[in-house]
Formats: sequence, structure tokens, C-alpha cells
Amino acid sequence: MLLDFVKEMPKPETELRIDLSSLLGTLFFTWVVLQLFPVVLASLVYEKQQKLRVMMKMHGLGDGPYWMISYAYFLVISLLYMLCFVIFGSVIGLKFFTLNDYSIQFVFYFLYINLQISLAFLVAAMFSNVKTASVVGYIFVFGTGLLGGFLFQPFLEDDSFPRGWLIVMELFPGFALYRGLYEFGEYSFQGNYMGTHGMRWGDLSDSSNGMSEVMIIILVEWFVVLFVAYYVDQVSSSGAGKSPLFFLQRFRRKPASSFRSSSLQRQGSKVFVQMDKDDVNQEREKVEQLLLESTTSNPIICDNLKKIYPARDGNPAKIAVRGLSLALPRGECFGMLGPNGAGKTSLINMMIGLTKPTSGTAYLQGLDILTSMDTIYTSMGVCPQHDLLWETLTGREHLLFYGRLKNLKGSALNQAVEDSLKSVNLFHGGVADKHAGKYSGGMKRRLSVAISLIGDPKVVFMDEPSTGLDPASRNSLWSVVKQAKRDRAIILTTHSMEEAEVLCDRLGIFVDGALQCIGNAKELKGRYGGSYIFTITTSSNNEEEVENMVQHLSPNANKIYRISGTQKFEMPKQEVRIADVFQAVENAKSRFTVFAWGLADTTLEDVFIKVARGAQAVNILS
Repeated sequence: MLLDFVKEMPKPETELRIDLSSLLGTLFFTWVVLQLFPVVLASLVYEKQQKLRVMMKMHGLGDGPYWMISYAYFLVISLLYMLCFVIFGSVIGLKFFTLNDYSIQFVFYFLYINLQISLAFLVAAMFSNVKTASVVGYIFVFGTGLLGGFLFQPFLEDDSFPRGWLIVMELFPGFALYRGLYEFGEYSFQGNYMGTHGMRWGDLSDSSNGMSEVMIIILVEWFVVLFVAYYVDQVSSSGAGKSPLFFLQRFRRKPASSFRSSSLQRQGSKVFVQMDKDDVNQEREKVEQLLLESTTSNPIICDNLKKIYPARDGNPAKIAVRGLSLALPRGECFGMLGPNGAGKTSLINMMIGLTKPTSGTAYLQGLDILTSMDTIYTSMGVCPQHDLLWETLTGREHLLFYGRLKNLKGSALNQAVEDSLKSVNLFHGGVADKHAGKYSGGMKRRLSVAISLIGDPKVVFMDEPSTGLDPASRNSLWSVVKQAKRDRAIILTTHSMEEAEVLCDRLGIFVDGALQCIGNAKELKGRYGGSYIFTITTSSNNEEEVENMVQHLSPNANKIYRISGTQKFEMPKQEVRIADVFQAVENAKSRFTVFAWGLADTTLEDVFIKVARGAQAVNILS
């Protein structure tokens, strides 16, 4: 039967409904959601790179509270971001959002952003540079979208592809996100085309719907990644790090932590060190005596601390600290002097928990730095060598934050912050409310000192606190430190001999990882000085006559400096009288021109140079 001239019965026209957001949204919305990942990652790595987390930990912020606060902050930011994302899409009428059940969307996005934050914490442990982390983060973002669209999606649409392999691919978080968004897009497209609704909770039981398995995968991965991230952080990124089996320590029997038990344990394998420095030996004996006591009032005790950096890249092992023993009573400021590379910073890093001692230990407020560092941080203040500040926080906000870490609250906190700002001259002129990023180097230094002293810490470490300060600010800072040391123990490192004499009750000269001498400035100058420094400037033609004059005054005089007619001699005090020096110079003026001359007692700088050179010479010979 011929049907060539048969036509379809006329019917009302139908509108072709095609929603582009449902067709193309999977790829683009994957990129939108993943944009949060590099942001969170960069923020975490920034705190690591700038050592801000270490700074917070040294002022009492434990790992648990840090994780809770940071996680909650990123979660709130992510929730607001996703809320704006869904609301904006709904307002402009995208069917991808309006047709699918909002409760399913909320659960899916909530689960995924938690997984994303946990993943950022895990990946952050692998980076120490913000730029590198950001680049890798954005490569992950765009790479995931492209792989999802051109690799993963064809497998989803291929009915012959094994379901098990799809589940394996969805174990990658980016593909799990892509699969969930793909399901939203498919249901919204069908709902829009058919004039019905999109995905509902009842649809999750359909055999072709992969949303339920994706949610289960994301939920399980969230907890697994979060656990692994915390473990890796504790082992590798938290201060000096912990043992890989740190979680088993609570099941072990804790050793006695008293000073007496520690000392008795050491005596069985005591190493006797032959030393010719009586003052250093006396300090070692004092420490050993204190360790025999059941309690002690000394806030700081170093017990034979040693730090050896292992051989690396063909370089031999480096002994940074050689068995240091030191005890500080309350109210004392101990100055650590030494040339660059002497080991001062390595010592400070061990004391504040940044590195672990190779052997020996130290007790701060009676607590062992090897086992009780988290508790020690609550009563410790640190002014690091480099200013560790947030560029976007004001000086007042820094002090408010660290004051809260020291358990200051309410009016006591506000008063402590105000007093701290006034003491370091950052209160007036609106300086306190400027961002720290706009501070000068000296202002940042003063703020770092104020941070180290807020909250009344009983043990304070200051690493070159007056670096970069003008004379007026430096004198003001010295007044703050002198007032602060009344009820604290302070260890201060400096290259300024004037600062050491003004602030420190005792000094230790540290050379090649070992203390060479200990005492107050007057004792050290008397012990290692014992001579006058005679300086004279004449014509270069008269230098020989000057040498003869000095040899006549002091046969054992030693020339320590000579350049262009200016000579400097070290003359033993027992060989020379000051009156004879004046008379000899007056007689010399009648024979040749003396442009300038001076006679000075031994300075602390002279003592430092003498001790450092002597120690280095001994080390070279040995």
C-alpha cells in the first residue's frame, strides 16, 4: 500500500527545551568548586613559609586548637562560597540548580568541601613555598576539569565500561566531584526536557544513578585523608616533629621526670670532658648539683646539650653545640655572645622546640624539652631573629591574638596590650592600628619584642632584639627588657657589646659550639683583659720610634693594629703606670708630631675578640 501522500495529523507546537548549564555545567562548575583548593593550600603554606604557625605554637597554641580553628575557618569560608554559588545560579534561573533538590546539593557540596579542605592540609605538608604550592594547586584545578571532561566522562557514557573501574576512578577526589556534578546535570537536563523535576532523594536508589556511591566515597575519603593529614603534620611539620609511632606513647610507661632520676640515669654513662676553663667547669658542676635536687627554682637548666647535623651532600657532620650546661635563676638576663656560625641559633632552636637535641636535654620551668614542650610553650616568650608577623594584621591585633594565647581576657587583655604598645613606643600617632606590613624594620622589631613579653612568660628567648633600631628606640627597648627581667629568666643573643653590658647580668662567649667563658662583664674584662689599649697616630715615618717608646714602657706590649701611621698596642697593666704613659707621650711630642693618642681600659669587645681568636686557634691545632 502506497503511503507517499499520507501526512502526520496536525498538533499544537512544542517548545524545545535545552538548558546549556545542564549540558556544559559539569566541566565549568568543576572548575568553580575546585578554585577553593589552591586558596586554602596557599594560606596553609604561607603560615608555614613565614613560620607564623611555629610562632603561634611557641606562644602556646597547641596543634589540636590550631587544626580546629583553621579547619573551622576554611569550612565557613567554603560554605559561604558554595552558598553564593548555588544562590547566584538559582537567581539567574539555571536549571542545574533550580530543578535538583537543594538538600541533595547541600549534602554533596558539604561533603566535598570537607574532603577538599582535608586534602589541602595533607598536600600543604609537602610544600614550603607559597608560589610553588599555588602553581601546583591551579594545575590540579584545570587538569582535573580537563581530564574529567575528556577522559572520565566518555567512560561514564559508555555502558560497556565496567562499573568497578568507574568506582576506582572515582577514588580520585576530582573525579568524584565530576561524577556528582555530572549526575546533577543529567537529571536537570532530563527534567527540563520532559517538563518534570530533577534529582530527588528517591532517585538515588536508581541503578544508573551514581550519586549515592559518590557520596559514600567522599565521606570515607574525608575521614581517611583528614586522619592521614594530621598524622603527617605531626611527624613532619609540627616544630621539631614527632616520632612516627607517637600515638603509641600514651600506652607506654612514662619514665620519672624528676631532676634526680634524670641525673642518676646519666651517671651510668657519664663522659668526662677535660676542660681548662674553671668558670665553665663550675657551671657544669652547678647544673649537676641542681639535677640531684627533687625540685629547683631555676627556670632554665641546660644539661649537657649537644647538637650534631649529619653529613650531607659530601660535607662532613657539623657539631653545632658541644655539650652545653647552663643554669639561670629567676631575674637573670644571660647574654650569649659569639661570632656568626658559633651555634647560638642552634642552641636557641633546641630550647624553643624547633629542633631536637642529638643528646642531652634542658628543663624550662622544671619541664623537659624532650617530653613536655607543649606545656612549656604556655609559659614561654620568644623574640626570633627575624620578625614573624602577619602583613595584614595591625600591631594591636597581633598583641590581642598572642595575649589570648596566654589566657588574658577582657579588661586585663586590653590593658596588657595598651601597656605593651606604650612600652615599645607603638601606641601614639595611630601606629598601633596600622597594618604590620606598613611598619618600618625598627617598628616590626619593637612589635616582636612586645609579643615576646605579653602574658607574663617566665622564660624568654631574645635573638638580637635591637637589630635595626635607632639609638633612641634602642635605649627605650633596653629599659623595657631591664624592667621585664625582674621576675623572668631571659636568654639574649646579640652582637652589640654595649647591649650585652647594659642588659645582661652574666655573659657567655660561645665559639665553635662551646662556651669558652662565663661571668659578668666586669669579671670577664678583669680575667681576660688585664691590659691597657694604647692608641697613637703619627706620621708613617715615626712608627719605629713609637714602637721603641712602647717597648720601653712595657717590654711585653703587643701590637694589635697598624695602618697609615695609626698603631694600637696591648700593654699589660702590671708593667705600666698611667703617669709614665702620659710622660712618654709628652716627651715624644718634642721629637715628632703626634696627631692623636689615647689610653683605654680593656673593653668587652677586646675580651670577645681575644677569647674567640684563642678558641679558634686551639680548634685549628686540634
